[in-house]
Amino acid sequence: TQIDDLLEEIRLRIERKQRVLVTTLTKRMAEDLADYLGNLGIRVAYIHSEIDALNRVEIIRKLRLGEFDVLVGVNLLREGLDMPEVALVAILDADKEGFLRSQRSLLQIAGRTARNEDGMVILYADTITHSMQQVIEETNRRRHLQQEYNRKHGINPRTVYKSLDEILQATTVADVKAQRDKRKKDSEAIRQRQAVEPLLEKLPPEKLQELIAELFAQMKQAARDLDFERAASLRDEIQRLQLALEIESASSQASHHGLPTSRQ
Repeated sequence: TQIDDLLEEIRLRIERKQRVLVTTLTKRMAEDLADYLGNLGIRVAYIHSEIDALNRVEIIRKLRLGEFDVLVGVNLLREGLDMPEVALVAILDADKEGFLRSQRSLLQIAGRTARNEDGMVILYADTITHSMQQVIEETNRRRHLQQEYNRKHGINPRTVYKSLDEILQATTVADVKAQRDKRKKDSEAIRQRQAVEPLLEKLPPEKLQELIAELFAQMKQAARDLDFERAASLRDEIQRLQLALEIESASSQASHHGLPTSRQ
């Protein structure tokens, strides 16, 4: 499937310490795909119009610094994402004609990887639309002209990477929300622990592990079927069960050492 192929391409770029942009047609698919990739161990984030400016800048900074490797988005044209670190742009549903898959949009999205010497664009589609064909022909025409120019002038293209200081300077606004996010994360951790306490009273650890394995298999199948909403729901339940296991393990260790626990 296209998702299996995308995973293979992403992992190849991660091995090369390169970045990947994936563009989808809807916010829901962007979120669900990002969740699915994250559950498979891919360092990923998503971006769309409803994410505020500070968060967008922080996400872009983290991608460029290598804190994650894949950025999933809906309309990547508006973000000004001209980054030499990006070596792959993957366009899902490229054959769905409309504003986001018009010739102009496809050409601009493809250009996000133009500054990397290993740059590649993959159009995932069932058929080749008129817009896709025009983009392919125009890209080949430009490549031919560039190669001829390089040959004539003895130019050997190389990717020009920005330094750490240059990236940080270009995204300093992202520092504003760092402390706020830490407080929010601490509060969320407390809430999650309180939510899973009832599970510890109902299921022993071995049953929790069996349930996690079963749900993980269902999640992978849902992703293969492109049912990302169900895959994301199963992912959330798996994380809840895994947290319950962690709490049970910590509680057992504390009891073994004679320390008080929340269940005593």
